[in-house]
Amino acid sequence: MRKLSLPILLVVALAAGVTAATAATAAPPTSPTATTAKKRHCDRNYSGRCLRPNVSDYDCAGGSGNGPYYVRGPFRVVGSDHYGLDSDHDGTACES
Repeated sequence: MRKLSLPILLVVALAAGVTAATAATAAPPTSPTATTAKKRHCDRNYSGRCLRPNVSDYDCAGGSGNGPYYVRGPFRVVGSDHYGLDSDHDGTACES
């Protein structure tokens, strides 16, 4: 679909009886997939990966951990590292 430039959009809006201020600030329609997509719930203590909250344990993939969940890094620890993924405590998890 081709985007219309602002002058053409205003002419079309004015012809339809919409004020210029309303036409200029109107939000574009959302796609059906954007409104029906599931909301992801991620652990807020980690940034760069979506770790599901309330699971028993995560370990770094390729490491010596026993799971049951594995995650590839590196990514940031921005809160409490309750899964112990930042072994050297520098704020970056699963970096080796």
